[in-house]
Amino acid sequence: MHHPSSEPAERAVVRHRVGMVPRAADCFQDREIAMRLAQAATEGEIVVLSKAPPEISPVLTGMGGVGKTQLAASYARRIWEKQEVRVLVWVSATSRPQIVSTYAQAAAELGLCGDPEDAVKAAEQFLAWTQTTSVPWLIVLDDVQDPADVRHLWPSAEPGAGHGRVMVTTRRRDAALIGPGCIRVGVDVFTRAEARAYLTTKLAVAGWADTTEQIDALAEDLGYLPLALSQAAAYLIDTGLDCSAYRRRLVNRARTLAEVVPEDSCLPDDQATVVAANWSLSIDRADRARPAGLARPLLQIAAVLDPNGIPEAALTSSPIVAYLNERRQSDAPGGLPDDLSAADVYDGLRVLHRFSLIDHDPESSFQEVRIHQLIQRTTRDTLTSEEMLATAHIAADALMTVWLAIEHNRRGSILRSNTTELRTHTENALWAWNGKVHPVLFHAATSLGEAGQASAAVTEYTHLSAAAIRMLGTDHPDALITRSNLERWRAEAGDVTGAVTAYEELLTDFLRVLGPDHPDTLITRNNLERWRGEVGDAERAVTAFENLLADVRRALGRDHPHTLIVRNNLASWRGNSGDAEGAVTAYEELLADVRRTLGSDHPDTLTTRGNLARWRAEAGDVTGAVTAYEELLADFLRLLGADHPYTLTTRNNLARERGIAGDREAATAAFHDLLADVLRVLGPDHPNTMATRGNLAHWMGEMGDAAGAVTAYEELLTDFLRVVGPHHRATLIVQEQLLHWRQRTI
Repeated sequence: MHHPSSEPAERAVVRHRVGMVPRAADCFQDREIAMRLAQAATEGEIVVLSKAPPEISPVLTGMGGVGKTQLAASYARRIWEKQEVRVLVWVSATSRPQIVSTYAQAAAELGLCGDPEDAVKAAEQFLAWTQTTSVPWLIVLDDVQDPADVRHLWPSAEPGAGHGRVMVTTRRRDAALIGPGCIRVGVDVFTRAEARAYLTTKLAVAGWADTTEQIDALAEDLGYLPLALSQAAAYLIDTGLDCSAYRRRLVNRARTLAEVVPEDSCLPDDQATVVAANWSLSIDRADRARPAGLARPLLQIAAVLDPNGIPEAALTSSPIVAYLNERRQSDAPGGLPDDLSAADVYDGLRVLHRFSLIDHDPESSFQEVRIHQLIQRTTRDTLTSEEMLATAHIAADALMTVWLAIEHNRRGSILRSNTTELRTHTENALWAWNGKVHPVLFHAATSLGEAGQASAAVTEYTHLSAAAIRMLGTDHPDALITRSNLERWRAEAGDVTGAVTAYEELLTDFLRVLGPDHPDTLITRNNLERWRGEVGDAERAVTAFENLLADVRRALGRDHPHTLIVRNNLASWRGNSGDAEGAVTAYEELLADVRRTLGSDHPDTLTTRGNLARWRAEAGDVTGAVTAYEELLADFLRLLGADHPYTLTTRNNLARERGIAGDREAATAAFHDLLADVLRVLGPDHPNTMATRGNLAHWMGEMGDAAGAVTAYEELLTDFLRVVGPHHRATLIVQEQLLHWRQRTI
């Protein structure tokens, strides 16, 4: 077939537009990103508009609603008005037939096609024209949803090959959309300032106003998503609500997100769908992509966790793998392996990333998955009560699995944040876990205390105790355990006397509800006697623990974990009462039984070895203690790693005993090095960090720098007063040490 020359068409082309360029949104924000877009959209390049925070990755596509289409339309209108192009083709590229049809229309309107009835051939002729013409043109492929839709349909915009510009908007992040000649321009949500300016202007046009504080809070609630902000503003204007009232509706779980935006017929700016429906097609397509059937349930789990960072290890953990195996459909498109693995689940996360439903960055340690809070809200709104219950339990199981595998101060903080979000969205579900409280709630609160925030742990357990009583009843075993945990952290926070009184009342309730021989009753007696010993007579504590040990052995047996705990405490109080040699003997016997029951490498075996080393030093065998600590440190490094709290504690104890043995210089150097590591791992306010500072100050003084010790203790006292208050025993000890070293400077 004869192909007509492009020369007559070029002479005929004055200025021509094909397709409907979306009109500018009301109060359109001329965002900072527009300047980068203009710089990137140079002649001879394909520009792909997507959401891409540069700090995460230089090439990232993003979810719908960030304003890609509006930015592309603004650019297209601007260069058309400046007459920088003579042909502008706007393609709604949501399917391959639509792309072909628009190309064919362009070919017909430009007089290029020999057979207007053959759309495919006409599209090919239009693409050929883009390769050879000297007419400046712009083609916008808006909302490409599948890389296959544009296969062999890319306009040529190679430098030197023509005078064209290509712009693509897409949510997809597939490698097929990355190639030579492509420039990725990342489009994120509004900045805080852009969101404030948009809402303020939009409301003012309607004669509406609100405080900057409330406008900023609303923007934050909506995650600064442009589409959500525009629909929220329209809803505010239509209903006459102010931002505060709207925000209350937004957080009301009885309302879905779709119920707090305008109806389809009342959407602003020619929008086609409410924000809640904006991602439904992407979710459907992602769930069909290989590995089929994983995207939707994974998104549901992510929807109840922390949008700012979910550990990949949790989402690929064994409970979730088992859960997805149970859910998978045997006839899913593309098929699934007989047994899913963590690798399959990882691939599911990558699918969600490719469809811009999550951001998955494998290099972001322990916060590899991020998700916009409105995608979370929309996903949660689709769950039935049964599905929410199952999702909550499996998410909690996953967090516990990761938590028990490794504890690290920063990772603990991330897991606590995820637990807080999980509890916020599904709290009732976590109180209905096989008729009990899900242990993740206890673990999160305890982790808070173990991170050095004892007062915060008291607050958390106070909340949990009230909830346990409300949800389960006063006499439920988990309600009693919650009270026990509360009193532990009350004592750790400095109120030992109050904790002892509360433990006495709690023991009465345990005896009444569970009886004297129940393990929880016996461990409550253990806790009560421990804290009684802290405020009372050490010899009395020894007698109390001897009596308790007899009851525990009778009720639970010699190898029960509670029996071993009581034996540990009895040995410690023997040492505290002045019988260091008796403590050594007791710990030697305990170590043999712990090794037999738990194994040589169990953490409890290692900590028992540490306790034995301590009392050997107290009994006078400092050299033997140093050797024992050196061997123990090697095992902790081998089994738990350099940053584990047990490893750091052992380094502390070894440094102390080296100093006591006479090597003050080595002790000072060791504490100096240790302080750098505990600051990095545990943070400045952790009790172990502050104890390390005290030990370093002490050995600085012992090395002859009494003035330096005074300065260090003064700084430490200021921090203890801030963190735990003036009456905490640790604060009092620091005050004593400060007085001691001040006297040494006289």
